[in-house]
Amino acid sequence: MGLGSDMYRQQILDHYKNPRNYGELEDADIEHVGENPMCGDTVKMFIQLADDGDTIEHVSFVGDGCAISQASASMLSGELRGRSMADVEAMDRDDIVDMLGVELSPMRIKCAVLAEKVAQDGIAIHNGEIEVDETTTE
Repeated sequence: MGLGSDMYRQQILDHYKNPRNYGELEDADIEHVGENPMCGDTVKMFIQLADDGDTIEHVSFVGDGCAISQASASMLSGELRGRSMADVEAMDRDDIVDMLGVELSPMRIKCAVLAEKVAQDGIAIHNGEIEVDETTTE
């Protein structure tokens, strides 16, 4: 394990202990919740769109769970600001793993991508692509 890996692990712990953009966003255009029943993680994302109706202006989250799921939500909340909804929908697990900067076991991947899936499903519901507003399960 190299020095770079240690740096990313410290970053994950920092985001877990001091989450960024944590709390409910009152005027959110998009709200959606998801859970990872295997680990007990829960993440609810709040997204406020800019006046153009497509660009993400503000993102926040609330949740509870393991360090990976909560750090990922914290880091992702900063990454999504300024992106279009299509950009978010195009994200995949590799984007999240790259953002975290550490190798993850298959079980931990589900923790890491929970916030991404919640944001994507929330956007799909907002766009009418998913009819049922159910909890996202990863």
